[in-house]
Amino acid sequence: MYGSRGAGARASMAVAGAVLLFAGCSSSEGDGDKDAQGAKVSQQPKGTDPFWVNPDGNAAEQLASYEKDGKDGDAELIRRIAEQPTGEWLTPENAEQEARGFTEAATKVDRDALLVVYNIPHRDCGQFSGGGAADGNAYRAFIDQVAAGIGDRRATVVLEPDAVLHMVDGCTPQEFHEERYDLLRGAVEKFKSLKNTKVYLDAGNAGWGRTDEIFEPLKLAGVERADGFAVNVSNFYPTADSIKYGKELSAKAGNKPFVIDTSRNGNGPYTEGDPKETWCNPPGRALGEAPTTKTDDELVDAYLWVKRPGESDGTCKGGPKAGQWWPEYALKLAKASG
Repeated sequence: MYGSRGAGARASMAVAGAVLLFAGCSSSEGDGDKDAQGAKVSQQPKGTDPFWVNPDGNAAEQLASYEKDGKDGDAELIRRIAEQPTGEWLTPENAEQEARGFTEAATKVDRDALLVVYNIPHRDCGQFSGGGAADGNAYRAFIDQVAAGIGDRRATVVLEPDAVLHMVDGCTPQEFHEERYDLLRGAVEKFKSLKNTKVYLDAGNAGWGRTDEIFEPLKLAGVERADGFAVNVSNFYPTADSIKYGKELSAKAGNKPFVIDTSRNGNGPYTEGDPKETWCNPPGRALGEAPTTKTDDELVDAYLWVKRPGESDGTCKGGPKAGQWWPEYALKLAKASG
């Protein structure tokens, strides 16, 4: 993440062994049913929220641990996170296996997998989530692997948080722009070639606000071919502000619909301390609106929890490394949400 302007640190550190478990076990087999193993978490009603709840995610594991230890109060707080679908951030080393495992597990309970693709070269401007693919060819191979893993199963992909915004705000050097546009267009085309995959290209957040500067870059990145764009990924801006920003951008970008990350925006953004780190593990934040496709707004396709609440933004304010589960922070988010 770049100051307060980007999407935030990577939300997940998935591993191949876990994916094999996802593919081999079943979560709830219908609305409200319970998983037979581990933490007992339910899928949300499909008509309201068609996305898959991972019964083996960090929050579900924490729930099981609290229940085992008799910490009933903490367990009920963590359940608020464990029983909501969250984004699965794919790791480059196991992209095909993870994409296959998550989509197969979702298909078994008639839900859609929510996947986050975050591996663009020169990612995050070298900050907490710096890295990404070594070069363009490595990135294209990565995208091919993700697509092969998804196959014909239903999936929604949030594509490359910060990738467009960081070209607009000056974080990503100009010399990398042409290749990045080409890579993003190629990724959109690849995912749209799949039978049942939707793709939303990340478009920054309401804190950026300059829709007149980002809509042309979004077009160059292929948003017109995508199903829409995503706003507020890993950020904290209120849903009303995100809708306003999204609608202004949509009007400039062919009236494309959009999705909003509401995972941690219940109390809005943090405004104290170093302005360059207000995004990183800010205190006093709360869970936002529960994920749903029933938004009562034709331009807003869904409220999503793209960032997984309780996973660190990075080594700031006492947090562990980016993407690592932080139960104390998760409890505070749940408690603050009322």
